[in-house]
Amino acid sequence: MNRRDFLRPANLLRPAGQVLGAMDELRALATEQDQNTRQDAVLLHFSRRAMATTFEVIVPFATPNAQEIASAALDRVDALEAQLTVYRDDSEVSRLNHFAHEFPIAVEENLFDLLLLAQKLHRQTDGALDIAVGALIKAWGFYRRAGRVPTVEELSAVRGRIGMQHVVLDKISNTVAFARPGVEINLGSIGKGFALDLVGRELREAWDCGCALLHGGRSSVLGLGDEPGQARGWQVGLLDPEDSGKRLTVLHLRNRGLGTSAATYQNLEHEGRKLPHLLDPRTLWPAEEMLQTSVTAPTAAVADALATAFFVLGVDKARAFCDGHSEIGAVLLDGKRRLHVLGRCQEEI
Repeated sequence: MNRRDFLRPANLLRPAGQVLGAMDELRALATEQDQNTRQDAVLLHFSRRAMATTFEVIVPFATPNAQEIASAALDRVDALEAQLTVYRDDSEVSRLNHFAHEFPIAVEENLFDLLLLAQKLHRQTDGALDIAVGALIKAWGFYRRAGRVPTVEELSAVRGRIGMQHVVLDKISNTVAFARPGVEINLGSIGKGFALDLVGRELREAWDCGCALLHGGRSSVLGLGDEPGQARGWQVGLLDPEDSGKRLTVLHLRNRGLGTSAATYQNLEHEGRKLPHLLDPRTLWPAEEMLQTSVTAPTAAVADALATAFFVLGVDKARAFCDGHSEIGAVLLDGKRRLHVLGRCQEEI
């Protein structure tokens, strides 16, 4: 599942404000500042294509071994793509989709933990977040970015082949089984955030790097520590999904993830209206109530997943979720272009 980019483009050695869409103008470096201050205010950017988007590692100029750290981080993203993608027959997820209905399959520990998280969020969101929707994504043509409206008969046939209720996770053996044929997992709603979390953990533990901004496609973000010159974390600007030159608000991320889902990518024209590519697994139909949902959470995986879920649930149920989970925040733009700031995000603006 693809999300709209919302961070402004960045080049090597640009000040943080412009990179994140958090400033109206370039934050100029004063000529009277000494060289150390100049270095603290400048960021290094390292990027690579992965997961059908661009991943980027952003660190302060003075970070020791910055190039080596970033290379290792992006290598890790490449390895995770090879594990998680549904577009390679030899990936671990593709192996599940091909054989898990025949017998339980043991999976790598981190992947098993991700599936457990997806199962938990599926329950907490009343099914709005569901990774076992591969058959539904294919029915709508979004698997190959060739959207189409399926027939009533096609959707009826798909209904019995989707849903986390058909995925059996055995915590003792770390095995995964599907209760019926035709079930397919697609991690598009959570995979990029999951990759950022693992990379962030390795930056801290293996490289002692506690200050960085990581993003995948600019819609999945993880902020570690504080942006140089800031005391509230990294400034990240949320752009208007209908006008990329307009900023909705600015959030501050310190050791937190941010996920954004928007209705402006892969739209379908149907009976005079545009249908977004974000599907409601309960109705089998695109979710049409929201324009954009951004969620902050302790991890990028949770933020990604809940951004998708809140797009499906709408404002009232998203507010109820945030009220019951103090660690979650959201900035929602509904179909009438009303902005709603919920939960933790009221403190992060």
